[in-house]
Amino acid sequence: MSQQGYVAAPPYSQSQTGIGGFSSGFGPPNSSLHYGHYVDPNSSCSAPQPGVPKSTVPFGSSASVGPPRPGTQQFSQTSSQNGPSTSGQQPHRFQGPPPPCNSRLSYPPYSHRSQPAYPNTTSTSSTTQLANQLDSMQINSYGPGTTPSLLTSSGHPASFQGPQLSPPPAQQQVALPPGLQVPPPANNFNGLCAQPSLPPIARQDGIPGPVSPNPNLQQLSAQPSGPGYHPQQSNYGPQMAGSQLSYPGAFYGGPAQLLGPQPKKLDPDSIPSPIQVIENDKSSRGGQMYATNTRGQVPPLVTTDCIIHDQGHASPRYIRCTTYCFPSSSDMAKQARIPLAAVIQPFAVIPPNETPLYVVSHGETGPIRCNRCKAYMCPFMQFIEGGRRYQCGFCNCVNDVPPFFFQHLDHIGQRVDHCERPELSLGSYEYVATLDYCRNNKPPKPPAYIFMIDVSYRNIKSGLVKLICDELKTLLDKLPREEQEESSAIQVGFVTYNKVLHFFNVKSSLAQPQMMVVSDVGEVFVPLLDGFLVNFQESRSVVINLLDQIPEMFADANESETIFAPVIQAGMEALKAAECAGKLFIFHSSLPTAEAPGKLRNRDNKKLLNTDKEKTLFQPQVNSYEPLARDCVANGCCVNLFLFPNQYVDIASMGLVTLYTGGTLYKYNNFQLDADSPRFLSDLRKDIEKKTGFDAIMRVRTSTGFRATDFFGAIYMNNTTDVEMAAVDCDKAVTVEFKHDDKLNEDSGALIQCAVLYTSVSGQRRLRIHNIGLNCSSQLADVYKSCETDALINFFAKSAFKAILSQPLKMVREMLVNHTAHMLACYRKNCASPSAVSQLVLPDAMKVLPVYMNCLSKSCVLVGRPEIPTDERAYHRQLVISMGVADTQLFFYPQLLPVHSLDLKSDAIPAAVRCSEERLSEGGAFLLANGLIMFLWLGVNVPPELIQGLFNVPSFAHISAEATSLPDLDNPYSKKFKSVLKHIQSQKPYTMKLMIVKQREQPEMLFRQFLVEDKSIYGGASYVDFLCFVHKEICQLLT
Repeated sequence: MSQQGYVAAPPYSQSQTGIGGFSSGFGPPNSSLHYGHYVDPNSSCSAPQPGVPKSTVPFGSSASVGPPRPGTQQFSQTSSQNGPSTSGQQPHRFQGPPPPCNSRLSYPPYSHRSQPAYPNTTSTSSTTQLANQLDSMQINSYGPGTTPSLLTSSGHPASFQGPQLSPPPAQQQVALPPGLQVPPPANNFNGLCAQPSLPPIARQDGIPGPVSPNPNLQQLSAQPSGPGYHPQQSNYGPQMAGSQLSYPGAFYGGPAQLLGPQPKKLDPDSIPSPIQVIENDKSSRGGQMYATNTRGQVPPLVTTDCIIHDQGHASPRYIRCTTYCFPSSSDMAKQARIPLAAVIQPFAVIPPNETPLYVVSHGETGPIRCNRCKAYMCPFMQFIEGGRRYQCGFCNCVNDVPPFFFQHLDHIGQRVDHCERPELSLGSYEYVATLDYCRNNKPPKPPAYIFMIDVSYRNIKSGLVKLICDELKTLLDKLPREEQEESSAIQVGFVTYNKVLHFFNVKSSLAQPQMMVVSDVGEVFVPLLDGFLVNFQESRSVVINLLDQIPEMFADANESETIFAPVIQAGMEALKAAECAGKLFIFHSSLPTAEAPGKLRNRDNKKLLNTDKEKTLFQPQVNSYEPLARDCVANGCCVNLFLFPNQYVDIASMGLVTLYTGGTLYKYNNFQLDADSPRFLSDLRKDIEKKTGFDAIMRVRTSTGFRATDFFGAIYMNNTTDVEMAAVDCDKAVTVEFKHDDKLNEDSGALIQCAVLYTSVSGQRRLRIHNIGLNCSSQLADVYKSCETDALINFFAKSAFKAILSQPLKMVREMLVNHTAHMLACYRKNCASPSAVSQLVLPDAMKVLPVYMNCLSKSCVLVGRPEIPTDERAYHRQLVISMGVADTQLFFYPQLLPVHSLDLKSDAIPAAVRCSEERLSEGGAFLLANGLIMFLWLGVNVPPELIQGLFNVPSFAHISAEATSLPDLDNPYSKKFKSVLKHIQSQKPYTMKLMIVKQREQPEMLFRQFLVEDKSIYGGASYVDFLCFVHKEICQLLT
């Protein structure tokens, strides 16, 4: 395997066009805050672990990587360090006093610049070096670029010595210009951060020397100037309003005025491309059979379509890990700081060409379990003594085999019925549970769905209530059922509400539905038991009658105030009285301001942004929702919330019960019947038909040496081990973090078993088991080689989004950058071939980690800006917390497809391009999708035949940007584009809203926020600048 990656060319160190220079004082308070759990608060840094550099500077301190471009506003000198570096302790992740964060940012006005035609993405070879590409810089214009020369590296790297090292895996090298060295960190003067110095640029191999400084520019104060260092200049244009913060508190590469000369920027094709990684995996593993018969093998990426064959380990559709090789000791884990986690999606959808889960029944005996650790029978159990006993793979306890389960062993010690029993040969399967696994030792009843409709004035007038009632008439025929059943066993009930609650009796023997009003919302009770929850097929005529009457019944209602918590309470009490689990479908539109428990006020305060109190905006404003959520989970009541807000509704409070009960939150801002009803109805249909487990409890067991310590998802936890979910559907994933409590054995590996006890749609109690085995190694290179970036990002996103409830956002962003630098620095020090300090060396499996981490750190949840509604941030936070790996991958790095490249004669979807404005072209049309929203961007010179084919209008000027759907036309363009939309949509849980964006028109502002490789209009850095900054951090950690 080649040991050398390719080397990206200069000017690697320079900020991207329009990005300010890096300010010092970057980073967390100097207590060296750590992100992972692998940090011992009592450990001393005076004796560093083998292979870990002893740093005398805080992780966040900055060292300049290169000169800022002239014409870019430098950050002001107001940022300060939080005291001296404390090297004596390393606190746990996200702890420590929040730093002050009161400064404001200013941003340049949006200005459009036309782009060159979209270039082809260059293929990156692991043996190619792109070097000597530093272009001549001329004042006020781009100089004539030097042609990049391609150098092929030869020879072998020097060998390594020491216990932690093994032959280095494939790696990627991105280099700064030859002769460019990273200087030592800037000095601190009286606790103030000095501006970073500029490194020398030597004239070497035809590379131009430094540009002469303008004699009219003055040197900044408190700036060190030494041999080979050019002074930083301050007269780069008008001073920005407000003091500028250093990234990541307010994003390095923050806003700057676009004035003065701009140097040629680094060629983005010379840095790792997520699209290239995705396409390479598709070409090498797409369409093939992936057998799960090997412990610790890394599966294809989530973006690669393949057929998965379960042969002893759970399919990656059910479980994906951040690394498939765990470090053998906690010291190694602390050194690498790679999170050890699994993203578990227990009810993931399996495509038709893969085998569904087998159901195993042992009758009244129930599932076979280890006597000591209670793990369920699985392929990791070793049968001994002729098959009469078995040794547990998790705790090594030796158990007797029950007589009915006995079978002889063959010549290799395997049971002769091994292949006939799913629990011995497959990674995933189900058990039929016995009464011991049921509430009160009684068999459960089939679940129920209760539809609760807000009939306040606005919902009636908008036509929403009639829309819901009309849809339910057909939707109730599609309630989920077991495959062998003719009709669904799920019962249904109906409630309407505004300031009071209306229950409906729809018993099949009635000629007309009956309404009962509960006006005491302080002490909610269910006014009827018999006739409230019914089988739809038996009570069809009464239910249809009711759905016809509801819009007319409240047509003259003028009540605008609503309640909310009592609605959930009522639904839960109804399920409790019926002794069944179920889901509430609540359709609500406004802040619940009526006098009742759970009453909310508008607390949306932009003044809290970028302060220590910003975290309160993500916390519930009243205490009543958390105990309500706890009661719902205890009674198996899942809450699905469909919101139709016109203004602030406090999603952080209203969505809490939905989050804790495993429900789903949907939001339709400024709902318009014509434009938004298709999306809403599609979401409602998908939700009702989803594969779901009710009244679920999940336990994750591990082999000796490590254990599950932290859980993230739409879950509730009463203790440290039981993950409770009132319901869990096919789109919900729980991310589990693991921690060492002893040394792991390389021979036996690290084994994980996830068991979910749940009630099926037919009312049967079942256990769903997923098993996976991972490798263990004392070589760090093995750990890095087995990492999966998409799962890492899922973990980092969920842990960061959980942390913002208790930590300032500035600190959380700092943690993300800090953690990225630490993981990559450890690789560079312990696993990489020797190379110049100017080279950024990335492990092959993690080479696109920086671009994803940058996308996460500048996501709207972690960026407090007045332009971003608080509800939008709380909504995205709640969605991501329960997402699986495929969904977070698309959410943080959207798919950008060149629609103008559609091949009308084939079924193939055009290859995606990188998410950057540089990839757009005036003559092109591009579709962008992130799982929640889709944009169709149209260049001003898009071909008329494409416009005619998609919109049925003659020219660009005739296209309406107000449209949210495309007409159904009988032509190849329209049919092909509709099939692409359908394909993208079919794989995602939410129906994406389509927005038409015309080049150089105002809505393009919104579209540009999703071009995640570019600098964000809200201050987030470009991919190039983030990479530069991470490289600077790595260099500091290594020196």
